Amino acid sequence: MRISELSRRSGVSIPTIKYYLRDGLLPPGHATAANQADYNEDHLRRLRLIRSLIGVRGLSVSATKDVLAAVDEQQGDMHLLLGLVLGALPVERSGRPPRRDGAEEPAGAGAAAGDAAEDVAALTAEMGWKTSPNPPAAQVVTETLETLRALGMDYDWRSLLPYAHLADRAARLDLDQLEGTGDPLQQAERAILLTVLLEPALLALRRLAQEHHSAQRFSNG
Repeated sequence: MRISELSRRSGVSIPTIKYYLRDGLLPPGHATAANQADYNEDHLRRLRLIRSLIGVRGLSVSATKDVLAAVDEQQGDMHLLLGLVLGALPVERSGRPPRRDGAEEPAGAGAAAGDAAEDVAALTAEMGWKTSPNPPAAQVVTETLETLRALGMDYDWRSLLPYAHLADRAARLDLDQLEGTGDPLQQAERAILLTVLLEPALLALRRLAQEHHSAQRFSNG
């Protein structure tokens, strides 16, 4: 396909496509003339993934380039690929994914301090979740528990356990919706859209449910 059709099918403008080509995010097409090239479905899938990483996840072009470099190395590992594009796994500046060999991290690297970090470890152990060392999401939970305790809330991992079970069911639903999409880049794009774009809707559904149950329990009307 010509670049005009690639633009139309991907929803990315021609100047932006040319910028991605110059910057190495998108591989060159097959040259057909001095200033013309043909592109294929692989270009379309990669361009849609780039659009999702930048436009939906909000990554910079530089960070997107790092993620894509790691994705290129992990085409055969769908678990790692999803972790990289969704931000569940960090990406080194070299474009390589984090080590999976259990090598010890430098002292203090990504380590969460205090009882809250121990609570998160206890929670994941109770749920039987197997995650990478020091995942970013665990740090968020740790910081949330620390904040709640600083504000006088007696909140520990057992308080989060019912929510963890709900999250486990939601995660299964997320991955169920990736079934039937054979191409890894298409699965990665779909995972970003379903995860990032659905999160505000999930929070809104929680608010609607809270309003409903509050009215049932506390309303005098």
